[in-house]
Amino acid sequence: MGNTQSGTHPGRAATRAVALVGPAGTGKTSLAEALLFASGAINRQGSVEAGSTVGDASPEARARGGSTELGLMHFDYLGDRFALIDTPGGAGFVADGLAALQSADLALVVIDPAPERAALAEPILRRLDDLGLPHVIVINKIEHARAGTVHALLTELQPMSREPLALRQIPIREGDTVVGYVDLALERAYRYRPGKESERVEIPGEMAALEQQDRSHLLETLADFDDALMEALLMDEAPDQMTVMADLAADTQGNKVVPVVLCSALGDGGVHRLLKLLRHEAPYPDAAAARIGLREGGAFHVFKVANAGAMGRLALGRVLGEPLGEGDELDVAGTAERTGSLFLVQGEKTAKHSVAQVGEVVAVAKLEGARCAKVLPRKGARCTAAPALAYPPRNAAIAITTRDRKDDVKLSTALHRLCEEDPALEWTQDDATHETLLRGINEDHLAVVLGRLQRRYGVAVETRPPRVAYRESIRKAAAARGRHKKQSGGHGQYGDCSIEIRPLERGAGFAFEDRITGGAIPRQYIPAVESGIRDAMERGPLGFPVVDVAVTLVDGSFHAVDSSELAFRIAGRMAMGDALAQAAPYLLEPVVRVAVDTPGGSGSKAGSVLSARRGQILGLSPHPEWERWERVEAQLPESALHGLDAELRSLSQGLAEFVAGFDHLAELAGKHADEVVKARAAEAH
Repeated sequence: MGNTQSGTHPGRAATRAVALVGPAGTGKTSLAEALLFASGAINRQGSVEAGSTVGDASPEARARGGSTELGLMHFDYLGDRFALIDTPGGAGFVADGLAALQSADLALVVIDPAPERAALAEPILRRLDDLGLPHVIVINKIEHARAGTVHALLTELQPMSREPLALRQIPIREGDTVVGYVDLALERAYRYRPGKESERVEIPGEMAALEQQDRSHLLETLADFDDALMEALLMDEAPDQMTVMADLAADTQGNKVVPVVLCSALGDGGVHRLLKLLRHEAPYPDAAAARIGLREGGAFHVFKVANAGAMGRLALGRVLGEPLGEGDELDVAGTAERTGSLFLVQGEKTAKHSVAQVGEVVAVAKLEGARCAKVLPRKGARCTAAPALAYPPRNAAIAITTRDRKDDVKLSTALHRLCEEDPALEWTQDDATHETLLRGINEDHLAVVLGRLQRRYGVAVETRPPRVAYRESIRKAAAARGRHKKQSGGHGQYGDCSIEIRPLERGAGFAFEDRITGGAIPRQYIPAVESGIRDAMERGPLGFPVVDVAVTLVDGSFHAVDSSELAFRIAGRMAMGDALAQAAPYLLEPVVRVAVDTPGGSGSKAGSVLSARRGQILGLSPHPEWERWERVEAQLPESALHGLDAELRSLSQGLAEFVAGFDHLAELAGKHADEVVKARAAEAH
């Protein structure tokens, strides 16, 4: 894209979208507040602790003291316009910001000044690399950094990044406190001034050697992408400042290097310098448009759907290619839909907006067919589908029932809307256990969803762990006769059948064979016998559905007047119930295959956790794609999945993830089987 000084770029009027990403607790929302204050968008800087920030204004975020959904803000700085997308960092809520990253121009990766926590940034850096999204690392809370922290952080972070890290600033220390920084590109020093722009000072004499060393490393990094600069360095010539700044801008925008800067969001340290970096080095929207598949014309990229109470359903997204106004037509899944009112969003506040210019992030009403992570083209646009997003696995599940059965319909409507807003949330009706299941990333995620369910929709629910879909089968063959005979005046009821049963191999299911001869049972009643047998298999002697059994109908009798389909269905159920009880029934539990991805060194601990949950370890190996990570594969009883996510994260700084899928049914015996059968019997009574 070349040198894109804001005064010369042809797209200068376009809004640039900057996403704030990073682990939970690193100060993303505080940094957003500092940027708004420093740019003049707000006249007082709020704090997360006081619950007075523009972002994180939802009741859930205020209660938790951390982001639970993405926040939208905007500001102007020296004539340039920016949209801020503050994304959650907590593992349970990170999915809410993923679609927004697809159409952002730049990401600020906010991290702590603690090398021991550097690993928390790796999943984020990997995601940005996969998206091809240019990014800058912001070491926040720099006022708390220990001596040597910045260089130690770079040592930890560089193996996590595909692109070289380019240190832009080094801290100036007085005793144990960071009081300013040296800008390696500008060769200038600045001293922090709370509430004001940093003051330019002389570079401390004791830092001269370190400044030259780190500046040389910065220039060498840039020279890898600029032959003229490389030649100048080889000739021991000092490059002019314009060349260095132009290379920094071009390499940042081209995602060739990752600048690293320092910041103190709460102390207003380095915030104005960061604003200037955004102004000169943040890419313009044309690159983001290409990344979501827009080749020509205009489109609206939807990255979130919100059901906003009185305002109705809103599609939040970014305008690319061409301006968008109320009443304009968009292609929504093959159907032409006209936009309703447009709104600018500033935290929890909205303002009516007549026309959204290129690059702006807005909320649009009346796009009923809009879905998250979808590109809605304008007429005549050439657009391909945006790349599919990989959301975190839904490793937490709860069964829910309304406290008041009159709320059942409200529950269904509310869950539909919540899942529409949150792509990491899913609800289903489980056919095997007849439960309403709510699935999310982790327990924190589901807890917030339940809070929204009651606050927004007035639906209170009871929750419990999902039932495990236990089954039972038989060890040996058996035979039984079922006779249903009832006489109570008029026509009676008569059905009589004899069956033989035997076990089938695992996974074979159910087989029924008719060997009736001589008309012992009329043909029209045989399907009724089979139905009765299937009825009995829905709840076997141990209390669970029966699988892998073959049944042969061998004999029976009928009455010319009193026999009926109902009578033979009852007889079939009676015969099957008696036969199953004689056939040595035993319990089967579902076993899942689990793959745990965890940072290197944690694999053996993860294996111990799985083993303690009756897991069978299949292997521990290097991760097939991620350096320094490991993958543990195991077979694990489905009943052991509850709470596994939290336990694995606790031993891996919150980084371990797993995916699980049904593998097979296995016999469950001993005290575990006794406990399951006892609990089932208690439920029945």
